[in-house]
Amino acid sequence: MLEDVKELLGIQENDTAMDTRLGIIISATTKRLKVLLGGLDVPDDLNYIVTDVSIMRFNRIGSEGLSSHSVEGESQSFSNNDFEPYMDDIQSYLNAQQEATKGKVRFL
Repeated sequence: MLEDVKELLGIQENDTAMDTRLGIIISATTKRLKVLLGGLDVPDDLNYIVTDVSIMRFNRIGSEGLSSHSVEGESQSFSNNDFEPYMDDIQSYLNAQQEATKGKVRFL
């Protein structure tokens, strides 16, 4: 996943200067998505969410907590919830998991 994020950010594969920072962002994003999945591990099918949100978070370094900014006609605004665009996908995954477990007996 680190390689994908670096490629999309235009960081050369052999440039390791940002690897630690990117690793922390990817880890935090994965943990947050895991919470949204009700504690389920992030499946490969949803790794694109981790990649996209990690890039968003990286691009906002230094602007954390800022909801909008305007300078000389250029304006930026940031969502309060980075996962908002993906909530339908997350819910679809959770629904599929729920359907897959219906009618099965589980012993704890």
